[in-house]
Amino acid sequence: MEPIEINAGAWYLRALRADDRIDDRPALTEGGVTDPDYVARRSAAWAEETHFSWAVCEPTTAELVAEIGVTPAGDGTASITGWARPGYQPALEAGLTSVRRFIESGLGLRPVSS
Repeated sequence: MEPIEINAGAWYLRALRADDRIDDRPALTEGGVTDPDYVARRSAAWAEETHFSWAVCEPTTAELVAEIGVTPAGDGTASITGWARPGYQPALEAGLTSVRRFIESGLGLRPVSS
């Protein structure tokens, strides 16, 4: 599956990136994610449909302020996790609400929080 972008009101959700236009790795490091292959693994998981992840971003700068992940369980459910950089908990909450709706209506899965 190709990554799906989601509009979450004041926040924009997109796939994680590390390219010449946008590099989420510095913001991920602030969130404790230091694996240099993290973004590549998340991209591969979209293609394999084993894990879906979104960067919750400031819409004017595309800066990652939180991350949301969804892992399908194979039984019609999907676990949802997320974290936010300090001061961005409202962005995470708005993103989680939108991702839950997408998981239910777009993928037909019942979301469960981890």
